[in-house]
Amino acid sequence: GAAFGTKQTESWIELESCITLRNQVSRIFLYVFLSVGIVCTVVGNFLVVLSIAYFKQLQSPTNSFVMSLAVADCLVGLVVMPYSMIRTVEGCWYFGALLCQLHSSLDVMLCTASIFHLSCIAFDRYYAVCNPLVYSLKMSRSRVALLLVICWAVPTLISFGPIMLNLHIAGVDILLPKDVCVFLVNRFYAVMASLVAFYLPMAIMLIAYWKIFKAAKRQARQISAMESQMAAGVGKDSSKKQRHRNTMKRERKAAKTLGIIMGVFLIFWMPFFTVNIVDPFIEYSTEVIVWDIFLWLGYINSSLNPFLYGLFNRSFRRAFLIIYNTHCTSNNVKDIWTFNTVS
Repeated sequence: GAAFGTKQTESWIELESCITLRNQVSRIFLYVFLSVGIVCTVVGNFLVVLSIAYFKQLQSPTNSFVMSLAVADCLVGLVVMPYSMIRTVEGCWYFGALLCQLHSSLDVMLCTASIFHLSCIAFDRYYAVCNPLVYSLKMSRSRVALLLVICWAVPTLISFGPIMLNLHIAGVDILLPKDVCVFLVNRFYAVMASLVAFYLPMAIMLIAYWKIFKAAKRQARQISAMESQMAAGVGKDSSKKQRHRNTMKRERKAAKTLGIIMGVFLIFWMPFFTVNIVDPFIEYSTEVIVWDIFLWLGYINSSLNPFLYGLFNRSFRRAFLIIYNTHCTSNNVKDIWTFNTVS
């Protein structure tokens, strides 16, 4: 999660209160810039949730994970990012020790849940592309439901449990001012939480995508061979072959989309979790500004996920446009009926 930060300097121990170092212009700029990011996160993810809930065509096992992912990312924008924005801009925490603890717990839980969902989407796509004959068995409703429970239960256990019981700071003898909300953690928690929240899901995504990539290349060769046969005069069952080619094309596009999503995920989360593990072993000497930059890079991943789906998935693009037309034009009934009835 985004609040695994472990930053501290000796001067903080001596401070009785926080000090706002930014000037008025930079504070206004940061508030505007970060507020735009928060609005994009909430609106974009809400559109994904609304699209899947409203249109039956989008209600598939894969999109069950997409919808739950969007819920997690939307909550990041609603309950985590606004408080983090104030803390980043002001350098102070105005909301009390208990809310600081709750904010840290929600930060860890929701960001970890978001990452878990991305690994489940990769796992789902692996079976769809590499083992299509057993896909319906492996990704049954009960299996999808179990994975969704895991996506929410494990992040909750590694966040609220240790944080509310102060297990994450066991052995850390550092006192912080009451108006500073810094999530300080010991070495054990930093390593274990980072492994569970990031490195394990990352490994699952990398393995799944590599297998999907190899399967897509193999399918492309099969399609090429089939087209050569058709060019030689084999015209029987051409409609069936056309459907098969279209299916393979869609699966390759899904693999490409997954690869881009995974690439973005690694770019925006890898810096944070790398420094997160290293920092306790260098006596919490990482600069605060470095933590803030890496923290907000991680938040940006929650902002980008819905736009990635909207950009690369034609069904989601159509759903977004229809939802827009529903509120901005009078031709919504026909569009909604057409979307839900066209397979």
